[in-house]
Amino acid sequence: MSKVLASESRAAGPQEDCPGSSRRRSWGLLATAGVGGTLVALYAVVTPFVIPALRKVCLPFVPATSAQIQNVLKMLENRSGSLVDIGSGDGRIVIAAAKRGFKAVGYELNPWLVWYSRYRAWRDGVHQNTKFYISDLWKVSFSHYTNVVVFGVPQMMPQLEKKLQKELECNSRIIACRFPFPCWIPDHTTGEGIDTVWVYDLKRSRGCETKNLGITPKTES
Repeated sequence: MSKVLASESRAAGPQEDCPGSSRRRSWGLLATAGVGGTLVALYAVVTPFVIPALRKVCLPFVPATSAQIQNVLKMLENRSGSLVDIGSGDGRIVIAAAKRGFKAVGYELNPWLVWYSRYRAWRDGVHQNTKFYISDLWKVSFSHYTNVVVFGVPQMMPQLEKKLQKELECNSRIIACRFPFPCWIPDHTTGEGIDTVWVYDLKRSRGCETKNLGITPKTES
């Protein structure tokens, strides 16, 4: 009789534990799904900020200060035409220029910042005069812009200087923020410290006058 009861108790034991085991498995699946979803969301948010840092030249996002924006706008006085902000970040320079009547474009590698810039432009009522693109600046031609704003880092300025010299027309104005170009001599400078901006007018650069003419100056005898 005792053997029969023992066998019955062993048979009944697993049946009593089944509901608890099912609940534990359900919680385990939910926890796994939750952790997986969190990791995917974290990857989606962090990747646009990390990938640029893995490139040869890193352009960290540092928002322009109010003084910096005012200095840029000051250097754009009496200017017209199209404007491009290289490394536009959250779009504040592009939006400020659009409010002054410019058709302004921003190029930024971080998609989150581009989407936020588009929202800000819509919120401020200048979305019709602004455009923001997710793009690598080295893969873009800036030949059709007459006003160029650059927020760069020292490592990129020599290469960017050559690129802009090659692509821009003689009536273009380049405004460098935080760091100047290594070879060009600025025509104007305003601001102090991190708010300093350097202005370069290509029409005053050596050889720029003959860029579009395609001729070599002759020396009179």
